[in-house]
Parts: sequence; C-alpha cells; structure tokens
Amino acid sequence: MKNVPLHHVHVQLGAKIVPFAGFEMPVRYSSDLEEHHTVRNNVGVFDVSHMGEFSVKGPKALDLIQRVSANDASVLYDGKVQYSYLPNETGGVVDDLLVYKIADGDYMLVVNASNIEKDWNWIQQYNTEGVEMQDLSADTCLFAVQGPNATATLQKLTDLDLGSMEYYTFKIGTLAGVEDVVISATGYTGAGGFEVYVKNENAEHVWNAIFEAGAEFDIKPVGLGARDTLRLEKGFCLYGNDIDDTTSPLEAGLGWVTKFTKEFTNSPALKQQKEAGVQKKLIGFEMIDRGIPRGHYELCDAEGNVIGEVTSGTQSPTLQKGIGLGYVPTVLSKPDTEIFVKVRDRQLKARVIKLPFVKG
Repeated sequence: MKNVPLHHVHVQLGAKIVPFAGFEMPVRYSSDLEEHHTVRNNVGVFDVSHMGEFSVKGPKALDLIQRVSANDASVLYDGKVQYSYLPNETGGVVDDLLVYKIADGDYMLVVNASNIEKDWNWIQQYNTEGVEMQDLSADTCLFAVQGPNATATLQKLTDLDLGSMEYYTFKIGTLAGVEDVVISATGYTGAGGFEVYVKNENAEHVWNAIFEAGAEFDIKPVGLGARDTLRLEKGFCLYGNDIDDTTSPLEAGLGWVTKFTKEFTNSPALKQQKEAGVQKKLIGFEMIDRGIPRGHYELCDAEGNVIGEVTSGTQSPTLQKGIGLGYVPTVLSKPDTEIFVKVRDRQLKARVIKLPFVKG
C-alpha cells in the first residue's frame, strides 16, 4: 500500500484510514453525513493525490490522444478540460479520464488511481510516433476544494479571477505564494469548486493555506465516503463499479463523449453498436420502499425475474432515500418504470429516474 504525501496530516486530523486503489486513504474525519452536507452547502477539501497525471508532449501528442480516447480532443483550446475515456479493443472501457490542453502539443491526462500503470501501458502501446510521455503521478498532489464557498475560499490565495472561470476550464498561476499551480474548475461532487494540482514539496503549505482561508466558512477535510455519496447523487460513474473492461461505454451512457468523426480504438465496433441500438442501459433509480440498495444486489421485474444488478447504491443524504445505478434491459430503462431491488430476500419497489438525482 502506498501513502499520499500528506498521509501524516490526515492521521493527525483523526481520519479513519482505509485501503483504496492501492493507497492508504482517509475515508472520513468526522461522519460521512456531516462531510457530505459540508460540501453540498459550504466548502470541504478532499486529498485525492492518489489520482494519476501523465504529461503528453510533442508535435504528435494530439494524434496519440485522438487515437486512444473516444472524445474529440481537437476541439480543445488552451485552458480547456475534456471528459473522455479510453476504449479497449473488446467493447469495454480501459478507464475514464480528463484531458487538459495546456498549449499546442502540451497536454495533461488525469486518470484513476487504480489504473495508473494499466493506462500508462495501454497508451504507450499506441505511442509509435515518439510522443514524449511523463508519469507525474508520484510527484503531484491533488486537492479538490468543493462546495458553494470554494471560490470565496481560494480567491483569497490568488490573483487569478476564479469567479469568471467556466466549468471545465483551468488556469495556471500562483496560489498561496506557490507558482505553477494548476487550478481547475472541475470536480466529482456536482457542488461546484476547483481541483488544485501542486507539487509534493509545496503540498502541505498549500493545504494549510486553504484551511486558513476557509476558516470563516468552517471549512472541513472530507474523505472518500462522502465523495462517493456526492458523486452518486449526481449520477457520475465510478470506474470499477459502473464502468470497467467489460462494460460498453454506449450502454453506460457515454455516447455523448464518443465522437465518430475520427478513428479511435474499436470505433468501428462501437459505431455498429450505436446503429444497432444497445440492449441494456445504465439507469438511475430511487427507492419507493424503505431500504438501501448496495452494489451487486439483484434488480428484478414485477414477476421477480432478475434483470440486472446494482452497480452503485447508497442512502442519499440530500434526498434521504435510497438511490442507485444499475444496468437493465433497454425496454425497462424509461423514467418512472417500476423495478425491484432484492434486499435480503425481499423485493423492494423502486422507480427509474432521469439523472442526476440531485439537480442544480
């Protein structure tokens, strides 16, 4: 198990530490519920330094990204971020990722912690044109400052105009006196805010400065437990749960980032699947009967036939009801369709809803 560079800080803060994606990670500091509401209504900070960052540079950098990713990175401009995924050759997903365009021929890819080595090797096998790739993961800390008061907190620490930044853009500048910090208007919570990339040697200074700046808002550290309930309320996929090497990106609802205007890994097969129509779909559902859906619980129809399984599920702190994601046959994927979740041999009633669960 690896430790993130600020592991000692999280231990001092009394975090419960658990193994996650090969790292010892803080899952909570106080309670999942308190931390969830802190982010939805105020401001909280996640240390997500376990995530991976690759630098991709050179005249053929864009060609390589276009080859391995499904979205169209040619539309990116300097300072723009794009959500995408790496298709495999058998109809599944190697990983989902973010593509940052720093300048022409200069990109940063942000990948999931559990897939750093896998993604690196996958991209490298297509790197036949000598694109310069560098794995920055071990030297980079990433803090997600999320919530309605994130802008007011971070603005105290930088001359960059954060309030005018559009969703999925980034700037590189000085934060808390540290130069070359990437401040990105992205996040995995749907609560607004920023993700801050900083070199390891400056991480503790920046972390402390953020908490000092957010003291008036009662800023709190937040763990992976609340990160999961926050992302699920917004219907965001989690790699390894809702998408993986065997799941179709089109069935997972990633058609919006699948651009057939170019050739990419497995694009002919995916295009064929799109034209034929998918047989099942990833849907969001909320519980009608009282109960909490958990991963791998069976989903059934009214006759009790198994139609799929829960891929992610929880009790929503905002809605105060059970919510989940899962794959069901396309004919049962329309909003308001009644389905059932099998919980300890009981069939609990649920209904399909249009994502996200929590709007706004």
